[in-house]
Amino acid sequence: MADNTATELPLWEDQVRELLHGTTPETFAHENYYSTSRSRMFAGKDDEHRPDLIRNPSAPLCVEHALQQEKGSYLTNTGALSVRSGAKTGRSPKDKRIVDEPSTTDDVWWGPVNMKLSERSFMTNRERALDFLNTRDQVFVVDAFAGWSKEHRIKVRILCARAYHALFIQNMLVLPTPEELKDFGQPDFTIINAGQFPANKYVDGMTSACSVDLNFGRAEMVILGTQYAGEMKKGILTLMMYLMPKQGHLCLHSSANRNPKTGAVCMFFGLSGTGKTTLSADVDMDLIGDDEHVWTDKGVFNIEGGCYAKCIGLSQKQEPVIFGAVRFGAVVENIVMDDLTREVDFDDISVTANTRCAYPLEYVTNAAIPATVETHPSNVVLLTCDGFGVLPIVSKLSSEQVIYHFLMGYTSKMAGTEVGVSKPTATFSSCYGEPFLVWEPIKYARMLAEKLKEHGAAAWLVNTGWVGGGVADGGSRCSLKVTRAIVSAIHSGELLKQEFERDPVFHLDVPKTCPGVDPTLLHPEQSWQSKPDFHKAQRELALKFRAKFDASYKAMVDETIIAQNPVVVDAEE
Repeated sequence: MADNTATELPLWEDQVRELLHGTTPETFAHENYYSTSRSRMFAGKDDEHRPDLIRNPSAPLCVEHALQQEKGSYLTNTGALSVRSGAKTGRSPKDKRIVDEPSTTDDVWWGPVNMKLSERSFMTNRERALDFLNTRDQVFVVDAFAGWSKEHRIKVRILCARAYHALFIQNMLVLPTPEELKDFGQPDFTIINAGQFPANKYVDGMTSACSVDLNFGRAEMVILGTQYAGEMKKGILTLMMYLMPKQGHLCLHSSANRNPKTGAVCMFFGLSGTGKTTLSADVDMDLIGDDEHVWTDKGVFNIEGGCYAKCIGLSQKQEPVIFGAVRFGAVVENIVMDDLTREVDFDDISVTANTRCAYPLEYVTNAAIPATVETHPSNVVLLTCDGFGVLPIVSKLSSEQVIYHFLMGYTSKMAGTEVGVSKPTATFSSCYGEPFLVWEPIKYARMLAEKLKEHGAAAWLVNTGWVGGGVADGGSRCSLKVTRAIVSAIHSGELLKQEFERDPVFHLDVPKTCPGVDPTLLHPEQSWQSKPDFHKAQRELALKFRAKFDASYKAMVDETIIAQNPVVVDAEE
């Protein structure tokens, strides 16, 4: 904690105190004034209130603060910290803003994903966030790294007022050693998290009381009006999505694991609910990471120091690795548990379907630590959960198809608990992480295709969705056992040895056989009872693909990629 009588503060505290001092409209362009002013020596004595600064608090300390000071915080029967994130139980992409400033404006893919914010509005929000933090009795300061690669990692500093946030982000980043913390110096990126305090809707560019603002020029992020901790995590991913391609490296929203017997690396891309986390957390594989990676000229490294897994339906039988990580030091968000036993009901989604657990990578018994490998991937798997039941459960992709399907990032959203909704909804998220892209999607897609070609890696489209019919046609979800068998055949190289035949509509190369998988499941049409119903559903999805591609990506690519659009035949009379 700070000692106001000390004549010289530690460097980190000096930097944070200066940050909390804020700026004024007249001086924010000349911020060095404060650092050289003699009045700074006396500022501490004049301030009516200065929060205590708690740097890199331990898990027990975070838990103590949360239980004592944060309403809705409890310990589960396995020792994990159960918290509430307030009104926001997920990210708020419509409230995300990127500052339009001279040094980066020409790099950003402006539009509905990256909406512009003026520098003045950012500084107003920044000052508001700092004002809020200055009213707190304590502010948590977390200094850590984004990235396991010492060559490419960045130093990140987070200021926050909730112990929940401090524990969460320490689980999600790579913590420095005591020596590294001592020599941490000036951070490369700073997050000012004042999520308990709303944005001022009269500030130009604000559309709600929530605002998540990134300023690449200042290397800062400001959070107002949302206590959902995932905003910090994804803000760092967005930063890496910007910085890494500038250095010639490919940042990916993906999971990755390694075969301990062969050393082969596999990467998985997929949106929520497709199995990206589950399939990478295979007990027979070394987990490199579950969500964010960078593919460099030497290999692959995990950006994060932990995992952020969905908890809905979690069980020890189906996902033993994740289930075992829900213990002391982990954070579970918005779950429901028994009042007496404190046992978590992972099937209860009365608060939100987006229940989550954040835990350090060291809680995964088969984790690769340090989570960086100087091996290039042998396989990449693009995951989709097709609710229409028409895509093959596995197919091999050409270089052109990789670009096409990576740009599209298709999956289905299920009806879930909505009354009266029985059909799936096609959803597309470019590069399987559209909300986090900064450059145009084609930049990432071409980099991926080039990496695959350079290192001779195979690419696959794996459908973890419906077989034998769609959601509305009596089909059933492809079992995890079948999907694991497919991934195992990919890992071992056996699937690549099979014979393939071309799907005439989506141009996909489908294996005739796959070890451990019923051949009738490999070809969707064969598993449907009604062939006319299959062709109708196939045509419906093909039309959705063409409409999305033509509207969003056709202008970015050449004829070889356009040719991957599905064929749409006239409906039968």
